[in-house]
Amino acid sequence: MSREAPTSAAPDVCQAVDVEQVPALVRELYVTAAKLEALFPTRRFTLDGHLVGSIGEVIASAWYGLELLPASTEAHDARSRDGRLVQVKATQRMMIGLTACPEHLIVLRLLSDGTAEEVYNGPGDRAWVRVGPRQKTSLCHISVTTLRTLMAGVPDEAKLARLRR
Repeated sequence: MSREAPTSAAPDVCQAVDVEQVPALVRELYVTAAKLEALFPTRRFTLDGHLVGSIGEVIASAWYGLELLPASTEAHDARSRDGRLVQVKATQRMMIGLTACPEHLIVLRLLSDGTAEEVYNGPGDRAWVRVGPRQKTSLCHISVTTLRTLMAGVPDEAKLARLRR
């Protein structure tokens, strides 16, 4: 797999001081969503799509010292300090979708208290071989449960070291 990816003029690495604000801001988003659902009970106001993905990317950048690639770079979101290309996936649910096999995969689950938990941190091919069939959306899904099981078998040297807890 090629390590070539577009680079931005200035590295986008989220520092600890930046990411410390995220849990409180995410809690506010959940409170706002709950208020909207109370006002409009026939509608769901879930935090999903680009918002959840971007939150996951900035958290992963701070936790693992990743340099974020330009938005919408194909198949990868960041580059690790050792040069690995990294796909970051964040979810509030129990499933993620992939469009291609990433070199390295980090999956975070966002919790309603604004914090996140690491679900998977390892080689992308370990997860890719376990994805389901490609859907109409071109996504191949894999469950958080399967990712947790796979994570248990990832050796420490294959994981990206976490710089911050």
